[in-house]
Amino acid sequence: MPDQELSFEDFLSNVNPVYQDFVKQTHVYLLENGCKLKLQLAKNGYVVSYSHGKNKKVLLNFVFRKIGLLIRIYSDMIGQYIDFLETLPDAMVKSVAKSPDCKMCNPKCGKGYDFSVKGSQYHKCRYTCFLFPVDEGSIPFIRSFLENEIQSRSA
Repeated sequence: MPDQELSFEDFLSNVNPVYQDFVKQTHVYLLENGCKLKLQLAKNGYVVSYSHGKNKKVLLNFVFRKIGLLIRIYSDMIGQYIDFLETLPDAMVKSVAKSPDCKMCNPKCGKGYDFSVKGSQYHKCRYTCFLFPVDEGSIPFIRSFLENEIQSRSA
C-alpha cells in the first residue's frame, strides 16, 4: 500500500485546540517568509519541519511528545541576537539549562551552541537546546525567537 499523503491540516487536527491558532499563524508566517514545509510521521505523531534559506537548513520542528506539542528551534544565527535570550521567561531558560551539553555527537551539528543567558554560560546540543513546550508562557517568545532567526538568516 502506498504511503498516505500527509497534510498540514491532518497535523493541525492533532494539536490541542487551545494552541491551534498559534500553530496556524506560525505556519503562515513561516511560509510567507520563504520556508519550505516537510511533514513526517514518527512514533509519537507528526514531525513538522520548516527549512529556510538557500542552504535549506531546518529552522524549526513541531514534534509531539508525551507532555504534548513541542517546538524545536535551530538557532544557527543566535550570535546576532544574543540579547534576546535575556528576555526569555524563567521556564524557557530552565528548559535550556536542563538540555544536554554538546558532546559533538552528530557531525551535522557542528559544535552546538555556546552562549550565556541570565548570568549562566551554556554549551548545548543543537538538537535539544531550544526545545520548548508550546504553552501560554512560551508562545510570545517563540514568535520573537523565530522573527529574530529569520531576519538574521535573511541578512
